[in-house]
Amino acid sequence: MCFNWHGSVRAEEVVNLGPLALLGPLLERLDVASIIDRHLPPDPQLEFPHGQVLSLLLAARLSSPTALVNVATWAERSGADLLWGIAADKLNDDRLGRALDAFFTQRHSILACVAEQALRLADVPRQRLHFDPTHLLFYGAYATSQPRPQDLPLPPATPSADFPPAHLTYGHGADDVKLVQVGVTAVVDDHGALPVFSHPLDGHQNGHPAIAQQFQLLRDYLPPPPDLLLVSDRGTFSAAHVARLYRHGCHALCSVPWNDYRALFDQHRDALHWLPASYLSREQQRRRHTDSTLPREHYELAVLRHSLADPATGEFIPCRVLFVFSTADQKVCRQTRTQAVATLRAGLEQIAASVQRGHPSTNPQTVARRVAKLFGAKSARHYFRWELVPLSAAEQADRPPPARGCRRPTHRFVFHFNAAAAQADGAYDGYSALVTTAPRVQSGDTLFTYFKQQNYLELLHHQWKAPLAVRPVFLKSPTRVEALVCLLQVALTAYQLLERLYRQSVAADAPVADRRLTAESLLRQFRVYGLLIQQRPLGRVVHATRLTSRQRQILLHLGLPTPAQILSRKLPHHPSG
Repeated sequence: MCFNWHGSVRAEEVVNLGPLALLGPLLERLDVASIIDRHLPPDPQLEFPHGQVLSLLLAARLSSPTALVNVATWAERSGADLLWGIAADKLNDDRLGRALDAFFTQRHSILACVAEQALRLADVPRQRLHFDPTHLLFYGAYATSQPRPQDLPLPPATPSADFPPAHLTYGHGADDVKLVQVGVTAVVDDHGALPVFSHPLDGHQNGHPAIAQQFQLLRDYLPPPPDLLLVSDRGTFSAAHVARLYRHGCHALCSVPWNDYRALFDQHRDALHWLPASYLSREQQRRRHTDSTLPREHYELAVLRHSLADPATGEFIPCRVLFVFSTADQKVCRQTRTQAVATLRAGLEQIAASVQRGHPSTNPQTVARRVAKLFGAKSARHYFRWELVPLSAAEQADRPPPARGCRRPTHRFVFHFNAAAAQADGAYDGYSALVTTAPRVQSGDTLFTYFKQQNYLELLHHQWKAPLAVRPVFLKSPTRVEALVCLLQVALTAYQLLERLYRQSVAADAPVADRRLTAESLLRQFRVYGLLIQQRPLGRVVHATRLTSRQRQILLHLGLPTPAQILSRKLPHHPSG
């Protein structure tokens, strides 16, 4: 805040408020501190409430991710201590840790309330939600981390404080680091994804328990509207998932493993009615708009009525199967298969040559291990058959003398390629399938467009792990790890809300670059913004410097106060001297 002073100035310094000029008022509008304080009773022994402390920690993660032990230094250098009214020396890692401990006890309720506030500010319905799990990696022992009991009721019958944190453990395909799985639910439309809820799970869990637990928690903390459509990927699909939604008056739209629906496709293939899909990627739209010579890919859809049996009751649930054909995916599948076949053929020929030379390490056991390593999980391995054929005494005698270090071979390595099988699989290149229980008034074309917006969640995971640096997290307590992960869900909500509010405020005829501006670009515009701090006999005097025209325009679009207005409200007024 600025005030007049005609005396001497003892010292003067400039701190770079930077992105906090945008993040401070954004977090205030999101009402984060007040929401947290409404859930956590005040502690008379604490000088500052948890909401104030955690709101500052959120700002730190959004502007300059750093370890808890460095937050105090960051607050002093950035001027965050001025905006939040907390002296930097009060922000030690113990105080931040105690705030995280308290947050953990009400994490689900706080997440839901922040989501409701974000949805009100963005003015978006949640008739359709998208779900996708991701994993977060951790390093360290975490010896106190224990598996979460399988029989815990969801929603928790006891307070969240008694609901233990997710188990940091080795997951599928991760044998050198520990991880947790985190399911994220978001509202998605043409402006992107706005996350509304998340829930960490044990590291070895997969998409089936992730979506089951997420839906149960949503029903308690953020009750879905009638006829909710929940969109998710094939890793979450099961008849139990579809039936669970159906029992609660909600609908599923989910991709399914192709092999589970290949027989159904074969049964009806000749009778399917294919139509071009209206959905086109932005790149494909650009190619058509500019009359580009690059390939014009497209999708085709065929809808088939079907039913699924509820595993619990045996009741048949009416649904539709959306068969999808993609010209781009067809090309990718064929190219991938050709490359995989060539790679395996070359590897098998090397093994055959090694056996033929009589290499000392070529015996049935080592050859089998080499083939298994070569094949791995490649689907093209099913096209090959191999064997070690013993050589007769006459065949061994006809062999040339072995080279130095080798021995006379006793077997020959033979492999066969099943071209017919590869050609048969090629008939399914480019095909995939979705299952939905959505009402028939929603066309297959509309539902397919909804499903393609699932890609926004992949971008959401990237934003979470890159600009917000949700990993690495160095906290020894599993409770604080989960608390910080959930708090970073709030950070992600604020991050995406910033982007959405700006895009909603821009005129429809504005340049595309302005209408598609990202939160990262918005914050970059505030990378440099200084506060001038003068030490006077009566105390500190803080001057807000001049905003650039672009910075002022962004704040005006968002309807956020300027740094000068914020400081005038937060800092005490002093009489002129």
